[in-house]
Amino acid sequence: MPKLTEWAYPLAESLLAESLPRRWKHCLGVAERARTLEFILAEDAELLEAAAVLHDIGYAPDLAKTGFHPLDGARYLRDVANADERVVLLVAHHSCAWMEAEARGVRQELEGEFQRESEHLNDALCYCDMNTAPDGTPTNPIDRINEITGRYGADSLIGTFIRRAEPEILACTSRVLERAAAARRQPM
Repeated sequence: MPKLTEWAYPLAESLLAESLPRRWKHCLGVAERARTLEFILAEDAELLEAAAVLHDIGYAPDLAKTGFHPLDGARYLRDVANADERVVLLVAHHSCAWMEAEARGVRQELEGEFQRESEHLNDALCYCDMNTAPDGTPTNPIDRINEITGRYGADSLIGTFIRRAEPEILACTSRVLERAAAARRQPM
């Protein structure tokens, strides 16, 4: 059986590289951040990396049905790609998606179709996403939130959502960094 990442990278590339090259670079950067967390994720490291490279496929023109990329991406992974259920759940709920779903009036739809994966994995994916700039380079959550707000506009749905999500994004980052620090203190 092929590894999840061996399946995920070509799929994400086929959906994003040509039509949305900057988004593809972002997804590659998010996956790169995911690899840095391998030491705190153990058996879930590959799962996180696969979800990281796939997290924004819902932006792909052929997949964008509702305009809410976590839902569009998760539905595609579930219904067309027959993806691992945990990858689907992580994509559906990445980076505080429930808050954006609420702003769009589709929170019940999102949560009715897709339950949340474990907090430590949701935190890890949010950390990776919010510490990666649109071009795939490392950044920090404050600069990333400011970039998103600037790109979409402070009064836009996305601008309002990301500012509302900011405390939770920072909390996710803090929890991941705390887990990493605790793991480093553990004797080998």
